[in-house]
Order: sequence, then C-alpha cells, then structure tokens
Amino acid sequence: MYDEYDNRSNNLSLITVAVIVIIVVASIVVNINTYQLFSRTLKNLENKVATLQTQISALTDALGNYNQTSIGNLSLSELYNNVKDSVVLIRGFGADGAVAGSGFVYNYSSDTFSGPIVITNYHVVEGTTSLSVTFTNGHAYAAKILGSDVYVDLAVLSVDDAPPEEFKPLSIVSSTVLKVGDFVIAVGNPYELVGSMTTGIVSQLGRAIPESLAGGYSIANVIQISAPINPGNSGGPLLNSKGQVVGVTFAIIENSTGVGFAIPSDTIIREIAWLAKGDVYPHSWIGVKGIDMTYELALEMGTSTTYGWLIVEVMPNSPAERYDLNAEDIIIALNDTQIISGDDLSNYLEYTSPNQTIIIKIERDSSETTISLVLGTRPPSS
Repeated sequence: MYDEYDNRSNNLSLITVAVIVIIVVASIVVNINTYQLFSRTLKNLENKVATLQTQISALTDALGNYNQTSIGNLSLSELYNNVKDSVVLIRGFGADGAVAGSGFVYNYSSDTFSGPIVITNYHVVEGTTSLSVTFTNGHAYAAKILGSDVYVDLAVLSVDDAPPEEFKPLSIVSSTVLKVGDFVIAVGNPYELVGSMTTGIVSQLGRAIPESLAGGYSIANVIQISAPINPGNSGGPLLNSKGQVVGVTFAIIENSTGVGFAIPSDTIIREIAWLAKGDVYPHSWIGVKGIDMTYELALEMGTSTTYGWLIVEVMPNSPAERYDLNAEDIIIALNDTQIISGDDLSNYLEYTSPNQTIIIKIERDSSETTISLVLGTRPPSS
C-alpha cells in the first residue's frame, strides 16, 4: 500500500515538475517572442527617428542658408554684390533743366560695333544737350546717345572716355521664360539714392502701356512688377534670381504702392542691333485708334460682342484707310489669334514686320468679316 502511494506520489511529483517545466518554457518562448517583437518595433522607431533627424537637419541647413534673404543658392546680398557695379547713375541737362536716372552696362558685339554700352530709357535722356554716366566708385564720364526708340522707351549710350576696367557688363536673357509669380529684383537710383535694390514678383505679363512721348502708342508686352520703384529707377535693370537682365524698369502708376512696369528684355534683344548703330527700328502699323470693348459698349452698340478692340478713328494715309477699315469696326482676331483687348492687339503687332500681310477679323454691323491688310511702317514720332 505504501509502495502504491509512493508511486502515485512520485507520479504526481513528476507531473507537477513537467507542468512547471512546460510553464517555464512557454514563458521563455513568450518572452523571447515579445522581446523580438519589441526589438523590431524599437528598431523601426529608431529608423524613423533617424530619418526625421536627417530631414530636420536638412531643413535647418536650408533655413540657415536662406536667412530670409536668399533665392536658390544665391543670397540677395551676394546677388547685389555681383551686379551693383554694373548699374550706373545717368545725369543730363537740357532745356527743361537737370534730369537723373539709371542705366546698366552691357557688352554688345556685332559686325559694325563691339564694346561696352549703357542701356537706359529714352525718357531719361530725351531732350538733353549733355549727358554723364557715374559708376558706383564715383568716377563720372561724358556720355553720348548712340541710338534710341521712343516707341519702346529705350536708348543706348556710349561712354568713350571710361577705361575698360570701369565696365562690368550684365547678361541679358529672354523674358519669354518669365511667369506670373516669379521673383524679380530691381536695382537703380531712385531720387539719386545710388545703388538701391528692391525685390518683388512678376504681377502680370503682356501689359500694353500708352506712352505719351510716343504720341499715345502703347509699349507692348510690358512686365508688371510688385518691386517698389520710384523716379530715378527708370532705365535700371530688372533681374531674375540669377542676376540676369529680364527687363528695364520704366514706369509706375502714380500714387500707387507696388505697381511698376518694365520693358521686356526681348525688346532689347530685338532692337539692340538697330539702336547701337543709331538706326530707326521699323515698327508695324495699321493706323487706327480705338478702345477696349466692354459690356456697356456692346449694349450701346446693339451687339453681343463684349470683347475685342473698337476702332474709333482711322488715320489718314494709313493701311487701315487703304484696306477699308472703318470707325465702329470691332477687331476680334489677327491671323486667327483672338484679340480680347488693346493689349492683345499691341502685343501681337510687336512680333510682326512692315510689309507683312495679316488677316484681320472684324465685326461690322453685327456680322463678321475678314480683311487682308499689308502692314505699314509706323511714322516717326513727333
């Protein structure tokens, strides 16, 4: 009996030990799995933290380089130092007294001319009998006008007595790459505060700004900018974020803040060969004056056309007169390009040439018709 009891006792002991062993082993296995799972989770967290630290470091470096005064890889102070010696102060004297404005150095080369020139606005030098150019180091030299175009408000000067080391030319690139919202920089001499820099964006492209000096003809494809400019900035360069010329500042809306205008660099590129030689650039000419169509005008005229350019005057001896354009005709297309306003008309004609034939679509008496017209040459400004 005792032997049977002892055997049962031993069996129970063995079972108890086995159960304990199983529990211990299971616990170890669970702990190992939990540890492995925890390790993987911890490793993932460490990787994420490391990635986040890398991103924060890169962002910190970028912000440090930016310092609220940088564009791309070039700080504004670096850009200014690169271009400031290329911008000059222009002073002139004429019948109306002293004038002052800005200009910039450009290195022009052709079969007939090679060397540095100064580009500025026509209205800066218009009517002057003597001119001088002053560099940022204070050295001033006599200047003369090589050529000018009142219709685009541009002039080219030579500074013959200045030594070569005075000239630090800027590069000019096409303004066609500009987009609304692009960052731009204006450098000039507002109120003769030499070497002033302002910044802004391209507010709009393709403006056509009437120029009183040019008899009311519009300067086409003008760049509207938010960079503050003032009297004296005229003729200074408008730069992109690389310090390249994309325009020439020339006008502001009086009593406005942040509404300025610049002549596009494509106009310089197109005309520089003419101006450097003193030749007159030939502008296309239809010979009409007009206004933009509006909803109110359409109601008054009894038409449903609320866009286009309404002719109000046909000039004598003009292509318009020869090809039977009339007052109250509404120009709605040139060569299948829709004309919404006078801006569109001026901008389109800017890229045509005298003696070129264009197809003008007009609305006349509520009916559409087309006229084939050979463009003339705009007469010299009075």
